[in-house]
Amino acid sequence: MKVKNIVLILLTFGMIVDGKGQEKFGNTLNLGIGLGYYSYTAHTVPVLNINYEFDVAKNFTLAPSIGFYNYRNDYYWGNKNYPYRFYTYHETVVPIGVKGTYYFDDLVKANSKWDFYGAGSLGFAIIRSSWEDGYYGDRTIYRNGYRGTTPLYLDLHIGTEYHINQKLGLFLDLSTGVSSFGLAIH
Repeated sequence: MKVKNIVLILLTFGMIVDGKGQEKFGNTLNLGIGLGYYSYTAHTVPVLNINYEFDVAKNFTLAPSIGFYNYRNDYYWGNKNYPYRFYTYHETVVPIGVKGTYYFDDLVKANSKWDFYGAGSLGFAIIRSSWEDGYYGDRTIYRNGYRGTTPLYLDLHIGTEYHINQKLGLFLDLSTGVSSFGLAIH
């Protein structure tokens, strides 16, 4: 009975993953540039992002990703020994994670030139902060009302890709974290 169930599961999974006529979304390198808005920066910042998609199931891909952004900001500080003034700090952030994408092409009956998707990304960020000389205050940056930072992130995405040809496409990805425009290399 166990062997029969295992064979049935494998056959079902094989039909899902390798369905005839199924469009393949994976094996795609996505290079993007975009804008991220983070409440602690008080403005949008340019972000570079790269990910590589591979097929997991019908209409579903996973994409390991890495990004990069940096910014500078001012922080007003002082005490009885140091006069109050604005001090500048600089932060470099490298988010590393994975993006899971579901393609809605079958649902919206998109032609072969277009892809439409919803996605979620989960990961952690490597953060390096440096402060202006002469600043002796708290070096903790406050984010969303909390002291310090959690290196974890979770973003939601909707997007589309226009296929220029079989090897190249242009994508627009709108996100709760970083919205980007870029080149998809298939």
